Amino acid sequence: MRNYIIKRFLLFFPVIIGVMTLVFLIIHLIPGDPVELMLGENAQISDKEKLRSELGLNKPIIDQYLTFMINAFKGDLGRSIYSQKPVFTTILERFPATLELTLCAIFAALIISLPLGIIAAYRQYSIFDNGSMFLSLLGISIPNFWLGPLLIILFSVMLGWLPVAGRGGISHIILPSITLGTALSSILSRMTRSSMLDSLKEEYVTTARAKGLSENTVVIKHALSNAMIPIITIVGLQSGALLSGAIITETIFSWPGIGRLTIQAINTRDYPLLQGCILIISLSYVVVNLITDILYAYFDPRIKYE
Repeated sequence: MRNYIIKRFLLFFPVIIGVMTLVFLIIHLIPGDPVELMLGENAQISDKEKLRSELGLNKPIIDQYLTFMINAFKGDLGRSIYSQKPVFTTILERFPATLELTLCAIFAALIISLPLGIIAAYRQYSIFDNGSMFLSLLGISIPNFWLGPLLIILFSVMLGWLPVAGRGGISHIILPSITLGTALSSILSRMTRSSMLDSLKEEYVTTARAKGLSENTVVIKHALSNAMIPIITIVGLQSGALLSGAIITETIFSWPGIGRLTIQAINTRDYPLLQGCILIISLSYVVVNLITDILYAYFDPRIKYE
């Protein structure tokens, strides 16, 4: 397992460089002049040249790329044009909020999907099975930008049980985490059901029952533990998607995370801040995939590179 983890780390750094290069190219090669977008077409030429010089956009693209990579590895992503604060510091202040929302969304998805998927598989073709799969299909079909306002109207405006927006205690995280985790719970419940059906048909489950073990032990300890690999795959891949999907949810609930910061950077035409937000979200996706690969080796030691 140690060799496997070392190889994954060795592959991790080229991927990081590739992601940083892709972010740089996307920001710099899109049509339009970022200086004109920030200052407007009617701005003075001297002001445009001054800002272009401050951002280093008057240099050759290769020089800009090398400067960006060197500074990024030093933790220097430039300064926000709007607030004049370092971009890395600004993102670092917002990242805990996004991480909190993402983890709570994953937790909400797991506590909903795992019981549904396990019971649906154990009672295959029953009313509960059909009903849970219908709910999972419904959850996948509902977009965040519709579910979020619906939950606000129901639980905040009409019933007055939960706050409308902002970040505070546990009550503030409930609606955003449900909004963000609904689609994931739907996917996980279907994957859990499928994996459990395959595990319950294996010979080791029959052997466990023949030994006289309780049904709960057979289902949870033997069947579920061996069905975890596909579930971990979905959670790992979707965790990165949650970080990017949090942009919509954070905007709806005024959650002070990176997603909302990205929208603010777009609205204020804050070029360095926008580039930093996209970079951090992309790198978070890569880090989550690395953690997922390491968890593979933990749950199934057979997984290794030859």
